[in-house]
Amino acid sequence: MAKSLYHVLKRPIVTEKTNVLREDDNQYVFEVARDSNKIEIRSAVESLFGVRVIDVRTSVVRGKMKRVKRQLGKQPNWKRAVVTLHADDQIALFEGA
Repeated sequence: MAKSLYHVLKRPIVTEKTNVLREDDNQYVFEVARDSNKIEIRSAVESLFGVRVIDVRTSVVRGKMKRVKRQLGKQPNWKRAVVTLHADDQIALFEGA
């Protein structure tokens, strides 16, 4: 069964560090589904935003241990994708448009 584009890309990650990546290197950071691969991420970004993707780097972010009263719990692991776009392209969602 083919995955939906909206299943692959969950949400953009907007922090100070990702803003620096966006401004300097034209790289955008997304939270993606754990079972998605680089090819699916590339096609999802290209078709949803109409841009040309040069490179996709992925990493699994390990969930932190959290304490709730006397018990310890673990937040779930999640996957991050850093997408490098062509120099002429940009995603208007991040530009405040």
